[in-house]
Order: sequence, then structure tokens, then C-alpha cells
Amino acid sequence: MGILEFLKDVLSEPAILMGLMAMVGLIALKSPLHKVLTGTLGPILGYLMLAAGAGVISSNLEPLSKMIEVGFKIKGVVPNNEAITSVAQDLLGVETMTILIFGLIFNLLIARFTRYKYVFLTGHHSFFMACLLSAVLGAVGFSGWQMILVGGFFLGAWSSISPAITQKFTLKVTDGDEVAMGHFGSLGYFVAGAIGQAVGKGSASTEDIKVPEKWSFLRNTTISTALTMVVFYLVAAIAAGPEFVATLSNGKSPFLYAILCGLQFAVGVAIVYAGVRMILADLIPAFQGIATKVIPNAVPAVDCAVFFPYAPTAVILGFVSSFIGGLLGMFILGYAGSVLIIPGLVPHFFCGATAGVYGNAMGGRRGAIIGAFVNGLGLAFLPALLLPVLGSLGFSNTTFGDIDFGVIGIVLGKVGEWMGAVGIYGLVAILLIVLILPTIIRPSKIAINNGEMDVD
Repeated sequence: MGILEFLKDVLSEPAILMGLMAMVGLIALKSPLHKVLTGTLGPILGYLMLAAGAGVISSNLEPLSKMIEVGFKIKGVVPNNEAITSVAQDLLGVETMTILIFGLIFNLLIARFTRYKYVFLTGHHSFFMACLLSAVLGAVGFSGWQMILVGGFFLGAWSSISPAITQKFTLKVTDGDEVAMGHFGSLGYFVAGAIGQAVGKGSASTEDIKVPEKWSFLRNTTISTALTMVVFYLVAAIAAGPEFVATLSNGKSPFLYAILCGLQFAVGVAIVYAGVRMILADLIPAFQGIATKVIPNAVPAVDCAVFFPYAPTAVILGFVSSFIGGLLGMFILGYAGSVLIIPGLVPHFFCGATAGVYGNAMGGRRGAIIGAFVNGLGLAFLPALLLPVLGSLGFSNTTFGDIDFGVIGIVLGKVGEWMGAVGIYGLVAILLIVLILPTIIRPSKIAINNGEMDVD
């Protein structure tokens, strides 16, 4: 149990995972010791900086959620990956840890021997998915080694397939940088990119918005983010009323508290951007060692926030559009008599912003707005459909937030419910075909969907 706990902690910590991968790559390149040291520490420190920024963002979104709930009198379920994971650990701790370890092993084997050469480095998302898989497979009758092997395979397979699904759009987002999307909102980002492609012909990029000289300060991402979020917080604070806001602000003036929260949110975004620059500066060169020596042509799949600096304006536009989609989805669910899914600001910020970046890359402003809006609808409806699947294990008051969790959980849960273990093994067989077939039909040393050079 002690070793399992240690391995689980290491594998669910993206900073350490990135550092270890960079170290392996640098050693494979026979870099001198001082370069191995600095090249290993760079991604670790960069990710810790990114995580610190994300922590600032999340901690400042929490009071905003409470003010919106009270101010607009909304009651329901708020999707939260961290909350449901902590609940599930009491029931399925060992299974989740073991699925996580097997998932990483399967991911590396798939990257080595198939054309899905994507190494998934976002450890906390792997941990969340391992938790979802243990819960859903347990609910349909799996247990012990059967659950661990099947869950580990699903985790490893989706960790390899999901970056490939979005990769053609990711190359457009990053202008050809050798990174992939390693975040389980990938189906939402793919849909946002596809919508951008469909509706965005002739639409200028969000980053090309012409700003008059007197408003030129808005081109500073940190300042424009701060002003946008201050407005959000003030509206929510006015709706909630000073008496309620005072319970959150520890005696500080309610409106000053709202303004400071908005400003601190912008600081969190700035820290995320600084961390991303540090990660990419060291991880991509070091990863060339893995891509040439260990897993030929491997591509690192990294957290969604890594893509924010490529289109900072689309980040804010995507967040707002996704949140509006989430609100509309909540009202539709309420009208239909279903459980209310209150828009969780953390998934709407991180997933909505990323959907905006993808929509913008493929379809400019129209793509960013419509793509992120549709993503917001998905973040409302999918958690509502997932709740009954998880409810059998007693997770009735919370649910997973991001798109892939909803789709994977619903598919596995419904197939298991209708067809039992036979249906689940049928899905395993389908995934094996998806993984193996491209290698047989169109052999290539280059990762599937990774660039125009996808030929022999």
C-alpha cells in the first residue's frame, strides 16, 4: 500500500511527471549534467507556477460561484472533478491508484508500438479519469484485477487517442509547435474547432481585433482580463447583496472585496502564462530525446492552460461564451424537469477558454464565440446525463465536469447496463481496432494526425 500510494502521488503530479520525462529525454540526448539538471527543473518549476496561477484562479472563482447562486437564487449540482474524486477515494482508493499506474504503462506501450505516439503528461486528469473508470466499472459489476486491467486499458487508450483527435486543430492553434492536447475536455475542443471551421469563413482572429488608440491599454492581456473580471464580480456582488458578500470577505468592504477578487483572478492568469512559457522553453527541446531515442516521434500531450498564450483574447471570449451556454443549458434542464447543473466556473473557465482558442484558430471570432458556447451547453447536459450512472454508488450531489468524463462515463455506464461485461469487452475490442488499424493500413513513423508529413 505504501508503494502504491507513493506511485499514485508521483503519477498524479504533472510537475514531477514532466520533469521525469524531460530528464529521460536529456539523458537520451547525452546532454551534460548541468543541462540535465536545469532542463529537468525548468518544466517542474514551470508547471508549479502554472498550478499556482490555476490555484489563484480557482480560489477566486469559488466566491463568485457563491455570489451568483445566492444573488440569482439558483440551487442545483455544481460539477467539480476534485469534489467527486475526494468522495470516490473513500470507496475506491486502491482501484483508482492501480488503474492510474496501469493507464500510464498502457499509454507508453501504445505510444511505442502504434501510430498514437502521444505521451499524456497531465497527471491530475489521468487521476480523475482513473477515478471515473473505477466508479463506472464498479457500478456495472467489475472488481479486482478485471476492473484494474480493463480500467487501465481504457485510461491508456483514451490518453493516446484523445490528443490525436484534436491534433490537426492543435497544430493550427500552436502554429506547428510539437505539443498535443493532454486534457480530458478534448472532445469539446474538437467540436469547437469543427464549428469554427464550419461557421468562421472570413471571420478575423480574436487577436486581430482593432482597438482605438485611447483603448490600446486593453491589448495588455492582464489589464483587459482584470477589467472584465472586476465587472463580473461587481455584478454578482450587487446581486448577492452586501450582507451575504460580507460573509465571504472577512469583514472587508463587500465591493472592495469583489474588485480585489477580479484583480487577483487576472494575476492568476498572468502567473499561468509565465509558467507555460517556462514549461515550453525546456520541455519541448528535452522531449526530442524521447522522440528520437526512447519512443520514436513521441509528442508530449500537455494541460489545456498551456494553449492560453497562443490566443489570450480568445481565452476571455471563450470563457464568457461558454458560461452563457452553461446558463442556457441550466434553464433548459430546469424547464425539462431535470436536475439543475449550475455552471461551474472552473470548468467553464479552463474548458471554455480552451474551446475559444480552438474555435478562434479554425474560425476567428465567430468560431471562438459559437464553439465555446456549444462547449458550454455540453458542460451543462453531459454532467446531468452522467449523474444517474454515478448515482448508484452514492455520488448524487456532485458529478464530473469536463466533456470527456461525461462522454466516457455515459458510454461505459449505458453499455454496461444494457449488455453487462460482454458490452464492456466489446468496447475494449473496438479500441484495440482503432489503435492497431492505422499502423497496418498506413504505416508511418510519424504520429497520426501530426502534420502534413503524415506519409511514408
